[in-house]
Order: sequence, then structure tokens, then C-alpha cells
Amino acid sequence: MVAGARRINNRNWMIWLTIFILFCAAVYVLRSVLLPFVTGIIIGYLLDPWASKFEKWGLNRTLATILVMFLVILVLVPALIALFSVIDNQVGYFISVVPEYLTSFSKKIEPLIAGLQERFPSLESEKIREYLRGNMANTLKVAGNVFRKLVTSGFALVNIISLLLITPVVAFYMLRDWDKFVKKVDDLLPKQSKKSIENQAKEIDKILASFIRGQLSVCVLLGTFYAVGLYFVGLDLGVLVGFIAGVISFIPYVGSIFGFVVSLAIAFAQFDTMMPILQVIGVFMVGQFIEGNFLTPNLVGDSIGLHPVWVMFALLAGGVLLGFLGLMIAVPVAAIIGVLVRHAIINYKQSSLYKDS
Repeated sequence: MVAGARRINNRNWMIWLTIFILFCAAVYVLRSVLLPFVTGIIIGYLLDPWASKFEKWGLNRTLATILVMFLVILVLVPALIALFSVIDNQVGYFISVVPEYLTSFSKKIEPLIAGLQERFPSLESEKIREYLRGNMANTLKVAGNVFRKLVTSGFALVNIISLLLITPVVAFYMLRDWDKFVKKVDDLLPKQSKKSIENQAKEIDKILASFIRGQLSVCVLLGTFYAVGLYFVGLDLGVLVGFIAGVISFIPYVGSIFGFVVSLAIAFAQFDTMMPILQVIGVFMVGQFIEGNFLTPNLVGDSIGLHPVWVMFALLAGGVLLGFLGLMIAVPVAAIIGVLVRHAIINYKQSSLYKDS
């Protein structure tokens, strides 16, 4: 009897393991087309509480979904138009003054070259200058080619169009049919393990809701702070660099380091005095202080229950395997795995294998 139960249990584990492996393989194979669908699902998940609230007020699910999407578009579209208008103006101006920046940068590094030559007389200053000029020119050339390819690449255009067109459609249907999907999945759960799976699903839902909504709020607030701060400092491309730095802050340290390095390089080439450069440094110092002491503790907290090292490993592995999609889902997936592992350990400690009896 016990042996038969064990065989059934082992067979069930093999079935679930096979399904999991096939799912991971499908995600890896289809990774290039999954971004708009995953983004739409995340948006639907985030907006589900609003739609449920409108349902409680008497609207049916379809009308509630339409109202939620309309309100999101009403707020989001004007904000994006204003943001892109400012960014477009800054990019246009920045391109026109790049030659001046290169000249300014060359002049500013002259004392550094002179100092190096005094310390190391064997160094040939002219070769150093030629090396730096050549590298700056090559960097600009590579950056220009990359930007041109990103803009003109048919694959990139397809990705952008699909993200803009498919994501709202997926988000709408996911939001409208979210409860139906949950019910269908619930009906497919094995009867014997249903209670345990539901408890784990509730814990995962609580963690994901807290983390995703909190981290999204942190990214938006931090990006707004950096963009506004750098704009008032007068940094060219400050709005663009600041907003990108905030948006990619869901990757630990990467957003702040990227924004700081790029802003400092632009400030060094743009300004002739130290005060604006110090102000740029101050913007990022204040931003990091606000994020570390107010935004993240209050909006995100320790909701995922993972060590920072594991978070960074998850981000690195997700980026290597799935690119930007992997970076976007790495921490939530790691949080889900963390919940499953914790429950597996609890079950293991309650089993005869652990008790050795």
C-alpha cells in the first residue's frame, strides 16, 4: 500500500517536472516575441484590483475594464507626450553641440596630459591626444551606428510596434478575463494538493503584488526626481538620462550607476565651472538617500524575502537567458521560486525522509 502510494507520488513529480521543463523550453524558444504579452499580463495583473473595485460598485467586468483602461490612458498619454517633447528638444540640441563638447573635453584633459608627462617623461603627449581623439571619434561613430540601426532596423520597428499595439490588447483581455483565468486554473488543480497549492498561490500573489507595485512606484518617482533635478541643473539630456536611470532602477545599482556616470560625463564636457558638476553629483546623492531611506523601505520593503546576492544572480541569469524580458521577470520569478522552496523545505521536514522513520 505504502509502496503503491510512493510510486504514484513519484509519477506525479515526474509529470510536474516534465511540464515545468517543457514550459521553460517554450519560454526560451519564444523569448523574442514574448515581451508584449508578458508586459500585457503584468499590466492586467496590476490593474485587476481597480477593476474589481469598480465591479463592487455595480459595473460589470467589461465596463469596469474599459473604465480602468480609459483612466490609465487619460493619465499616461499626456504625460508621455510631454516627456517625449522635452526629450526630443534635448536630443536635438545635444546633437548640434556635440562638436563643441568634444573641443571642450579636449581642452579640459590637457592639464591631465601635462601632469602625466611631468610624472612620466617617457610618455609622448601627442600620441595620448591622438589616442583619446580617436577613441572619442570611434565611440561617437559606434553610438551613431547603433542608434541608426535601432531606428531603421525592421526587427526593432516590429518589436516597438508590437509592444505599442499588442500590449494594450493583451492587457485589456487579461484584465477583463482575469477572474475567469483564475477559476479555470483553480478547477485544474489536483484535488489532493489543492489546499496546499492555493496557500502557496496566495503567498506568491501577496509577494508579487507588493513587490511589483512598490518597485514600479519607486522607479517612476526616482526617474521623475532625477529628470527634474538634472533639468533644473541645466544638464543637456538631463531629462532623458534621469528618467532612464529611474526606470532601470529595478536592477540593483545599475540604474543609479548608469545615470551618474553618463550625467557626470555630459556635465564635464558641458560646464566650465565646478558648481554645476557638483550639483549633478548632489542630485544623485540625494536621489540615492531618498530611495534607500524612504522610497524602497516604505513602498517595497523586504517583500520578496530574498537575499540581495540571490536577487543579483537572478537578474544576471535572466538577462543572459532572455535579455530584457529576463531582466523584467527575474526578481518576480526568483520570489516565486523562493516561496516554492520554502514550502518544499517545510514538507520535507514533515516527511519520513527527514525524520528517518
